[in-house]
Amino acid sequence: MYDPLVNPTPGRAQPHSPSYWAQTVATEPPDDGVWAGEREVEVAIIGGGYTGLSCALHLARDHGVEAVVLEANRTAWGCSGRNGSFARISGGRVPLGELITRYGEDLARRYFEEMRAGLATTRALIAEGDIQCDAQPDGAFKVASKASHLEALRREERLYQDVLKYPARFVTAEDIQSVHAGAESFGALHMPDGFSLHPLKLAWGIQRLARQAGARVHPGTPVTDWTSHPTGHRLVTPGGVVRARRVVVATNGYTSPQLHGELAGRILPVHSQIIVTRPLSDEERRLSIPGTECLFDTRNLLFYYRRLPDNRILFGGRSAVNGRDAENPLHRERLLAALVRKFPVLNGIRVDYNWGGWVAVSHSSLPHCYRVPGLQDVFAGGGYAGSGVSFSLQTGKRLAQMLAGDAQPTAVPFLHQAPQRFPLQPFLRLGQRLAYAWYRFKDAE
Repeated sequence: MYDPLVNPTPGRAQPHSPSYWAQTVATEPPDDGVWAGEREVEVAIIGGGYTGLSCALHLARDHGVEAVVLEANRTAWGCSGRNGSFARISGGRVPLGELITRYGEDLARRYFEEMRAGLATTRALIAEGDIQCDAQPDGAFKVASKASHLEALRREERLYQDVLKYPARFVTAEDIQSVHAGAESFGALHMPDGFSLHPLKLAWGIQRLARQAGARVHPGTPVTDWTSHPTGHRLVTPGGVVRARRVVVATNGYTSPQLHGELAGRILPVHSQIIVTRPLSDEERRLSIPGTECLFDTRNLLFYYRRLPDNRILFGGRSAVNGRDAENPLHRERLLAALVRKFPVLNGIRVDYNWGGWVAVSHSSLPHCYRVPGLQDVFAGGGYAGSGVSFSLQTGKRLAQMLAGDAQPTAVPFLHQAPQRFPLQPFLRLGQRLAYAWYRFKDAE
């Protein structure tokens, strides 16, 4: 499979991964075809996922700036079309207590409000476009997979309530059974905001809105060479050349360091894998996931899961370290074994879908929305660490504001700082492999 740290581009006009999402969506929305010839544009957006499509939409609709989206494969081919489907108050992966320790209570509150605004942006776009993305009722639970994790959840509840003034609520082991039956459910933290949806339907709904507003979307158009000059940028594609005054990089976990040297080393692509079971019987549903809430656990290498509208279970987590190992059946078997540990009633259940993809982790484990240093009029956003369904749409909106002249459109300065490059980059994957081994050891204790 495509590995961003190895391959120069993700290919050209590749079909979507054989995911549950790709198999349960209608025909793709109209696009503007493969880029051909040589033309000048105001803004070129590299990457046709949530961030890029949202940026194009907000530029055209809110600021009157026509943008051109250049997507190597099909739109939403990356994480936007194959993710775990949770739209929550989230972005990055830094625990609330650590966030407060790093930045203080005031800045933590401002960042929380920006994440909250991201969820509101997502709701507004769904309503505006009448996007039929199978949105489920609100509710997200962080489930204690061990009894020893309960005290940390209670501390987190107090921080949410006292510092953020947000009504997170601790749920006892007895009460969580109505949401998460089976094993490894010793209690939970309930967040009332956040819902699940069909991610590919959402992405294609945003694409329709963007084109209606005047943006152009060109799939099958990878950028194979990029040079800059005082008056703009020259982006070479297989079908021609795009001369752009300004550029947005919205490739997130699919960013090859070879796209541009100024982007190299700023994110680590991390592979995440998902399985989807056959539909459950009524008894299996009652003894596993009776409701439709978003669920994720408290492990270091956490699992995320939900019951789909057709009564299947979606179950995901971290898997391979590199692209060569991504197709190894071991990762599918590990996910299935973890699913059965949580829900013994599902022992022997058939898996109908199995796929994976890359999420982006920054050095700080927080997202970014910044002007790229060393390049004139180039902006980038990403680094959601697998928690970006809503925050990626918000980042696209913020990038559009930055292109329209607002240098810092949020009250969160760290979001607008260029992410620090990872040290010892040739050894990143080795370090990740060792970290995974340690986390699995701790999770098994």
